[in-house]
Amino acid sequence: MDTKYPHSKQKQSTNQNQTIVPAWIIFLLAASCGLIVANLYYAQTVLGPISSTTGLSSAAAGLIVTLTQIGYVIGLLFIVPLSDIIENRRLMVLFLVVLLLALITATFSTSAFLFLTASLLIGIGSVVAQILVPYATYLTSEEQRGQVVGNVMSGLLLGIMLARPVASFITSVFGWQAVFAFSAVVIALLMLLLSRALPARQPDPNLTYRQLILSLGTLLRTLPMLRRRAFYQASLFGAFSLFWTTVPLRLAKDFGLSQQGIAWFALAGVGGAIAAPIAGRWADRGFTRVLTGAAMVIAAASFGLAYLFQSHSTPALILLVVVAITLDMAVSGNLVLGQRIIYSLGNEARGRVNGLFMSIFFIGGAIGSSLGSWSYAHGGWSLTTLIGLIMPLLALLYYFTEKKVTAVSGT
Repeated sequence: MDTKYPHSKQKQSTNQNQTIVPAWIIFLLAASCGLIVANLYYAQTVLGPISSTTGLSSAAAGLIVTLTQIGYVIGLLFIVPLSDIIENRRLMVLFLVVLLLALITATFSTSAFLFLTASLLIGIGSVVAQILVPYATYLTSEEQRGQVVGNVMSGLLLGIMLARPVASFITSVFGWQAVFAFSAVVIALLMLLLSRALPARQPDPNLTYRQLILSLGTLLRTLPMLRRRAFYQASLFGAFSLFWTTVPLRLAKDFGLSQQGIAWFALAGVGGAIAAPIAGRWADRGFTRVLTGAAMVIAAASFGLAYLFQSHSTPALILLVVVAITLDMAVSGNLVLGQRIIYSLGNEARGRVNGLFMSIFFIGGAIGSSLGSWSYAHGGWSLTTLIGLIMPLLALLYYFTEKKVTAVSGT
């Protein structure tokens, strides 16, 4: 592959001939990841208006989020692995079409069944973001991998963090349908751009689809570092999800913030995404293990501060903003560190390895969200922050069992 990245159909099974990836390619991949993955989160802050239009009860409104997450996990386990046997650019475009059709359906839905079906398909189509991340590693050398993954993941994390406030702002002005209509236009343009700008990557399909899916269990069983890094990230992302599920309730109840005020708070937390590219660069220099422990300590300390300072004063609100930023830094930084390691575990199995890693840590996020709702209802902010503190501490205890410096870990 040359530095201009033509639409070559040559196989790229090794990194030997790879060159420095042009900055515009990295920017395109990062922006694409963010714009695609944001679709998983748009509905979360506008469930009320959606429920009113589609006739969903307040109790059933949570099904929108649940079905979107279920669709995403289905995609991670059964679609992302296809990137190990199907030409990647074609696979991306196919499921961007699925995402586009789902967004159009959501925009014009007036019934609960139709919108819930669209939500499931939005989750499935959004896994294109997790095809793009390992795809980026095939374009780069081992020495550049951490920096590239960090930059691409910073785009993905910005998409996650910006989705909620953006949806709130658009809904307050144009209505919730405009959120999905706007995203549909963006995805359509993105689909055309990616199909023309990205180089082809044709893997060596030495497995059938059935063998590919069955190999997921083998990979999980035989790659202890994959299990370890997935548990680390599941614990931190669980704490992250617990925080962002409950903090809007605290902001509204204890500080009297409006929907727009909560949206501005969420925007402040976006600052934590700066940790992703920084972590990637430091990982390339051999500090993966130290940074992993630091991420867990920062996450635990963030919840410790949130627990200790629970007043309704302005300083407490400012401290909560700081907690949001530091927690996001810990989660985004550790995610990049984990992905840099797992992409070193098997060149031709990166799609499957990434699918396993992401599905496990998204399950952790789902558990965190559920625990957050339960704890806030039964024990308020005190119980919620205590559970949030325990989750990264569990990861830290497991971290202390990690053997120092292994060849595959890149530490």
